[in-house]
Formats: sequence, C-alpha cells, structure tokens
Amino acid sequence: MLRTSIYVDGFNLYYRALRRTPFRWLNIHELAVNLLSAENQIHKIRYFTARVSGKQDPGNPVRQALYLRALESLPQVEIHYGSFLARRKMRPLADPLPGGPTHVEIEDMEEKGSDVNLATHLLNDAWKDDFDVALLLSQDSDLLEPLRIVREELAKTIGIVSLDGREPGSLKKYASFVRTVTPERLRAAQFPEVLEVGNRGKIIRRPPQWA
Repeated sequence: MLRTSIYVDGFNLYYRALRRTPFRWLNIHELAVNLLSAENQIHKIRYFTARVSGKQDPGNPVRQALYLRALESLPQVEIHYGSFLARRKMRPLADPLPGGPTHVEIEDMEEKGSDVNLATHLLNDAWKDDFDVALLLSQDSDLLEPLRIVREELAKTIGIVSLDGREPGSLKKYASFVRTVTPERLRAAQFPEVLEVGNRGKIIRRPPQWA
C-alpha cells in the first residue's frame, strides 16, 4: 500500500470545477478514491481555504460553514485557513468618456495564504517522509518550485489533478501522473443530502442553493 496525502486548494477547486455545478456538496475523500488506484491508502487530506465574506451575499458564510462542517466529519481531513481580504483599489476604465473620469474605485475581494500554506505543508510532510504519494488538487502555477523539490530532491510521487479538463500547464512537468475531474466523478462523490456530524449527532443539510 502507498501512503497517500491529498492537498486541496479549496478556492482553486471551487472556481475551476464546482462553482456553476450542482456538485458543490463534495466529499473530497470519495473524489480522491475515485481518482486514485486501489494501492493508494489515503491517510491525510489537507484542505486549504479562508472564511468568505458575506458583504455581497450574506448567505455565503453560512453555506461555507455548513460545507466545512461536512468536511470535518471526515476523519482524514485537516482544514487550514488563510484570510479573505476586501480592499478598495483604483482601476483604469477600459473606455473612458471624453472629459470624464479615467479611473474607478472598486472593492477587490482577495483570498490570501492558501497557496503558501499548501506549499509549506506539502514540503514539510515530504521532508518528514509522511507520504509516498501526494495528490494535488490545484492548478496554481505558483506551486511549481515546491513540486520540483518534492519530486526531484525528495523522490516522492506526485499526482496532479486537472480540475477544469485542461492540461495542468507547467505543473505537469513534475507530475508522476495526471488525473482529470469529470462531472461523473463529481456526481459520484457527493455527501448525503442529510449528514450527521459531531459526537452529539448534529444534523446538517446540503444548502438548497447547491441543488
């Protein structure tokens, strides 16, 4: 059996594979099992995210909290938090009117920390010989150098998952194998509509907006 750890960039996964689908109530463990071989023994799933803002949609934090509770019901899952920042920025207008303003102030919502946290834990786990195989659910090219170190200097096996059906770009250079997320795999890896979580058997339900 191959000790296998899963590294998930939650926002990368959401925006590339889940955002406009009915598959957002996703059981990461079941998806990973579907993507891997029978010889892979999943012993850890690291999920990297940040608490979202409710400024534009007050329901966003509620739905995310429900999903994180569902993930926490999986014994292999550890959730690592970055931060979600709202900043006002000036941006140039593409086609300003004659005599009018050339720039506009926007509120930019930006997630910070997930890529750095993922790279840090991936490298640390590899140095500690905590896995034989790492499966990466992210297509963030900023992870290229950590992947190189894990593959070339630490001689670990790395699987890269294409989240949107496209080639995983520069990350493929250090991939031992590549898997692809498909609607069929997402459909087969959903949590039950009603889920019991925690020691007291609390019941949570899939957000109706995700149906």
